[in-house]
Amino acid sequence: MRGGERVLEHLCKMYPDADIFTHVVDRSAISSVILEHAIHTTFIDRLPLSRRHYQKYLPLMPRALELLDLNAYDMVISCEAGPAKGVITRPDAVHVTYCHSPMRYLWDQYAQYHAASGLGARLAMPLFAPSLRLWDMASAARPDRIMANSGYIKARIAKSWRRDATIVYPPVDTQLYAPGTDISDEYLWVGQLVPYKRPDLAIDAFNQSGRRLHVVGDGALLEPLMARAGPTIRFTRHMDFASLRAAYASTRGLVFTAEEDFGLIPVEVMASGRPILAFRRGGTLETVVANETGLFFDEKSVESLLDGLDRFERWLPQFDPATAVRRATCFSPDRFRREFAAVVAAAWADRDHHVAP
Repeated sequence: MRGGERVLEHLCKMYPDADIFTHVVDRSAISSVILEHAIHTTFIDRLPLSRRHYQKYLPLMPRALELLDLNAYDMVISCEAGPAKGVITRPDAVHVTYCHSPMRYLWDQYAQYHAASGLGARLAMPLFAPSLRLWDMASAARPDRIMANSGYIKARIAKSWRRDATIVYPPVDTQLYAPGTDISDEYLWVGQLVPYKRPDLAIDAFNQSGRRLHVVGDGALLEPLMARAGPTIRFTRHMDFASLRAAYASTRGLVFTAEEDFGLIPVEVMASGRPILAFRRGGTLETVVANETGLFFDEKSVESLLDGLDRFERWLPQFDPATAVRRATCFSPDRFRREFAAVVAAAWADRDHHVAP
C-alpha cells in the first residue's frame, strides 16, 4: 500500500462497480477497499516469483496488457507509473490515464537505474530498452485524456510522449493527521531504501553533523546503511500507521532527499504540523512553500544537505505549524475527486462529439 495504491483506493470509492485489471496482485498486502472489487490479472501473475520480482518481467508487460479483453467496458481508467496506458480499448470507449510518471527507468533516470542494477539487469537493459521506448511512445497515443500527478510529471509526459496532460494532484487524507505538542530534537527520514531516493545522503550528513536522525523504511539498502550509520542514527524497518502518525507529529523536521514525482510524505508531515527540508527538484517544489512550510537544499551532495540543515536550524523558530497544516489541505481528496471527474467528463464530451451523426 504505497502512493499508487492509495490513489487506486480513491478511484475505487469513486467507481464502486469498477473491475480492476493488473499484472500481479498480493491480496494479503492490499486494503479492504481494493479487495471489494473484482481483480483480474495478466499472465504475468502466473509466472515464477512474479509477486516478488514482477519488475523483471517488464519486457513481457506490453504483450500482457494487449492480451486483456476490455471490450465489455465503455470507460477505462489506467493508473500507472509504467505501461498500463497501453491497454487496447474498443473504439467508442473513453480511456483516461492518471500518470504518476512515464517509466523513469526507460527515460530520464535510465542511467541511474542501469548503474544501480545487478549484472544481469545491466546486460539486459540495453537490449530491451530501445524497443520498449518505441512501444511506450506509440501506446501514449491510446488514452483520450492524460492526467499528471504534478507539473513536474506534466513536463516529463510532454518530453517523453509528446502529449499534453492536465495536472490533478493526488489525494492526501490530511484529516488523518494532527499536530503534536511534544516535539523531539530528532529528524525523520521516511521511504523505501532504494538508490534513487538517496537515503545515503541523509546518513552521511547526519554522521558528520552529529544530529539525531530516525530512518523509517525497508529496502535493498537497509543493511548497508545500518552498517554505515553512526550512533545518532536509528532505524525502524516497519511502522504501523499510529506510530508513523506520531513520528510525523513529533519530528523536528522531515529530511526529504528524493527527487519524487509528487511526494505524499511531505504533505502528510505538513498535515502533522511539521516542516520539511527537501531537495530542490521534483514534486516537492509544488507542495513545500519555501520559508513557510520548509526549506530546500540545492544539490544531491552531503555538503549541500549539511548547509541546508544549518539554515533549517536558524529558520526553525520562525516556523508556524498552522501554516503547514493549511498548505496540506490544498491536496485533499475532495479536490482530487472534483478535478479527476472534470477530466473524465471532458473525455466523455469529446467522445459524444465525435460519434454524433
